[in-house]
Amino acid sequence: MTSLGWALTLAAIAALLALDLVVSARRSGSIGLRAAGAWSGFYVGVALAFGVVLGVLSGWDLGTQYFAGYVVEKSLSIDNLFVFVVIVGAFAVPPGQQSRALTIGITMALLMRAVFIALGAALLDAFAFMFAVFGVGLLFSAVQLVRHRDEELAVRDGRLVTTVRRVLPVSDEYAGSRITTRVDRRRALTPLALVLVALAGTDVLFALDSIPAVYGVTDHPYIVFCANAFALLGLRALFFLVSGLLERLVYLAFGLSLVLAFIGVKLILEFVRHEVSGVPVISTGASLVVILVVLTVTAVASLLRTRAPGGPAASSDAEGEIEVAHADADELARSVDERQWTAGRQRERAASH
Repeated sequence: MTSLGWALTLAAIAALLALDLVVSARRSGSIGLRAAGAWSGFYVGVALAFGVVLGVLSGWDLGTQYFAGYVVEKSLSIDNLFVFVVIVGAFAVPPGQQSRALTIGITMALLMRAVFIALGAALLDAFAFMFAVFGVGLLFSAVQLVRHRDEELAVRDGRLVTTVRRVLPVSDEYAGSRITTRVDRRRALTPLALVLVALAGTDVLFALDSIPAVYGVTDHPYIVFCANAFALLGLRALFFLVSGLLERLVYLAFGLSLVLAFIGVKLILEFVRHEVSGVPVISTGASLVVILVVLTVTAVASLLRTRAPGGPAASSDAEGEIEVAHADADELARSVDERQWTAGRQRERAASH
């Protein structure tokens, strides 16, 4: 890809990020389902249009690689949403700050992945055995994803967050959109700063999986970057669209683990092909078909499972009806969580003194 192509692409992505920041600033509260659906459709449409333009201008070999990478990254971003939901709930983020926090978290994720993409490209170009290293890493991630699928994430007590709270003073209450405030004439971080720290930490962990995964379907750094960028764009709107539906994707961990394992095997075969002639090559088109089939079967099986009598969604459906009848239930719950957060911090401070 020429420098002009890179410049135009970066400018377009920067403009879309700026648009997302403007929208999140104007919409201080949670996004409604209709608006979330419209914005999610807009970003998916932009991503698909980019792939078509890329295929027309640069050939459908690159176009197919982009679509395969985009599908991989978009599916993995759904797993990101699970963690985003946990973080927002664990820190009792006020509804007015959720949208902005997510936008900042997504921007940090994009910047971090740009660094990992450059590092991954350099390693693969310099050392052929890195294909095997990435492949084994993805196989390990696939196993871990299934083994720990039912475990709760202790994001408030995570090592990174705990370290920040130990080193720097943290206030008990949110201060609007500010990440610092003054407590007893001293500068202190707000809980919103801890939310951003938790988001940044998870962004790094997800990049360790997503970057090797997308390199399994394309070795072109430009395609890798674009697939990641367009998969992350619109994730904020998608959060408000599907956060209440994520619990229905009961087989998502299995589906994503199969995708990661498949790409891991593909990367290992790529390394073997560098050492031994005659090793079969899994084409990008075949990879795209396999990934789409796995994700489709996963989604359909999850919906069938949750719709079955006595299935996991039986109680959630009843809860959903209650939430519709009581529109302010979510805000009340967050208020309770925030009071619990404040009380817990006050107890910790009293114990430290």
